Amino acid sequence: MLSKEEFINNTKLGKILARKCTKCGHLHLVTTYFCQNCGNKGFENVTIEGKGTIVTYTIITVPPEGFEKYVPYAWVVMKVDNSELSISGFMSGIGSPADLPLGTKVKITGHDERGIIIEKQ
Repeated sequence: MLSKEEFINNTKLGKILARKCTKCGHLHLVTTYFCQNCGNKGFENVTIEGKGTIVTYTIITVPPEGFEKYVPYAWVVMKVDNSELSISGFMSGIGSPADLPLGTKVKITGHDERGIIIEKQ
């Protein structure tokens, strides 16, 4: 079983701690009870590189309370390289779509009160 602390510690190293099905090898981001691909209940923890490409995002200019100092920023979805996984996170300094074309290469660089931190490669 993955712990939240283990997951966060890996993001601080630019890595993603995932669950790999022991039967078919399908990767999962979250704690899961059975493989979404084959139904198997056996998993092993694997660490993968936190690099990928931007597939979608939302630019935040009117932030929720406590996030005012970060605007503008984007909440992004990154497709992880060499996998079917996607992961979301915080990307600072994004004020317009011109700042972040879809397909931009990015990497996980940390974790803090904002969540997973993603930056351009």
